Amino acid sequence: IIKSGGYKLSALEIEAALLEHPDITECAVVGLEDDDWGEIVAVAVALEERAALDLASLQAWAKDRLSAYKLPRDLLVVDALPRNAMGKVTKPAVKALFT
Repeated sequence: IIKSGGYKLSALEIEAALLEHPDITECAVVGLEDDDWGEIVAVAVALEERAALDLASLQAWAKDRLSAYKLPRDLLVVDALPRNAMGKVTKPAVKALFT
């Protein structure tokens, strides 16, 4: 759960919407601390080969699929998401990528 601007947001719901993007192969949504909002929505994504994505184009694509307060405010493109020995994405490690 991400608490942003008085809203409680589901990272899983946002991830499910973003995974519909044709260039995103995997993603992880985390909350980053923010002085104004409490937390902001941040997403780390792995992309299809030769694909490129920036925050503005992701927000433009996602605005018809997510409410404005659920839109990512930070984007990090990675080769692969960090996983534990069981193959599960480790959210603390994803969060650390943004620092």
